[in-house]
Amino acid sequence: MNVEVENLSVSYGANEVLRGISFSASAGDCLAVLGPNGVGKSTLFRCILGFLRAQSGRILLGGKRIDKLSRAETAREIAYIPQITEPVFNYTVLDVVLMGMTNRLPVLKGPRQEDRNKAMEILDNLGIANLCSRGCVKISGGERQLMLLARALIQDAKVLVMDEPTANLDYGNRFRTMERISELGRKGYTVIFSTHEPNQAFHYANKVIALKDGKILTNGEPGKALTAETLSTLYGIDVYVAKVNAGDSDHFVSLPFGNKLKGNGMP
Repeated sequence: MNVEVENLSVSYGANEVLRGISFSASAGDCLAVLGPNGVGKSTLFRCILGFLRAQSGRILLGGKRIDKLSRAETAREIAYIPQITEPVFNYTVLDVVLMGMTNRLPVLKGPRQEDRNKAMEILDNLGIANLCSRGCVKISGGERQLMLLARALIQDAKVLVMDEPTANLDYGNRFRTMERISELGRKGYTVIFSTHEPNQAFHYANKVIALKDGKILTNGEPGKALTAETLSTLYGIDVYVAKVNAGDSDHFVSLPFGNKLKGNGMP
């Protein structure tokens, strides 16, 4: 499923948040969106999800304008995985996953056994089927993020939009979650995720866009687009980028260093 963003501009009153944003992602792509806080990443996602109408430009989903689709039609094509949050109600993991079917269930009808079987299959593929009867309050942050991913997958949508999917996760759970996300890209999903970690873009994305001051600072393959100069400009700090060999292959890594902080009112 192709996602095409063409010359998108968004304003809140007199405050222009996004200006002339254009990029695309196709089946099999994992596209990382980078940028400092407040740069417009969440606004961009709200537009892609059809929650916010742009002042100019357009977004095409499989060749169809997103602003012409109904909520139900959009939900059949795009699934959203939010940042991990502490749940209010202690629903079981299986019940939370089945909530992803809401847009396809008849009014006043609950999930069928075949729906439960499908949910269990997805949980098993993500490696957390053993948690199906556990309350979602009683599982770890990494397990909860995989649960939200399973809830998105049961929608049968082919586009996955993820807002900082590893925020607040520990080192191991960040790795495990991103490995699952990368695997979905290899299976043919179109994955768009935001991150504050350039190394995640280097390791898991095949495309990247970096936003600064409401515009695209750079885009393309992470290894080519995310230079030390670009990352330094993006975040206002000195950044070193190197290529290292690990696991019989080369990987790019970034490392902030030094005391020189650029702009942002910092000393």
